Amino acid sequence: MSDKTILYVEDNEYNLKIVRQLLGRTSYRLIEAMDGQLGVETARRELPDLILMDIQLPKLSGLDATRTLRADPKTAAIPIIVITSFALSGDDQKAKDAGASAYLAKPYSPRELLQMIRKLVPEN
Repeated sequence: MSDKTILYVEDNEYNLKIVRQLLGRTSYRLIEAMDGQLGVETARRELPDLILMDIQLPKLSGLDATRTLRADPKTAAIPIIVITSFALSGDDQKAKDAGASAYLAKPYSPRELLQMIRKLVPEN
């Protein structure tokens, strides 16, 4: 069993289900937060190996949550993949400016997401 933990900050149950199924076939441990504020609190408490961050979130946007985590020495080095369904031009730059390690637009291929995760945080 891997000790690599992935935090998925996402408020859409359908999207959560896709990632649960995807990671269920790997050795990663998945933890979840349903809004940006909870995502920041969970990241600070659990110190995951990687964070998947949706942009459109209740309470605190994914970009603001990413900035908050980057500003905290405890969480500053955790890789963050920002995921958005709003693949407008400039969103990728906004994500990078906020401190994202990588950016993925919905709809995405689960295989593509898994490749990104494994590149940033290889399984044991």
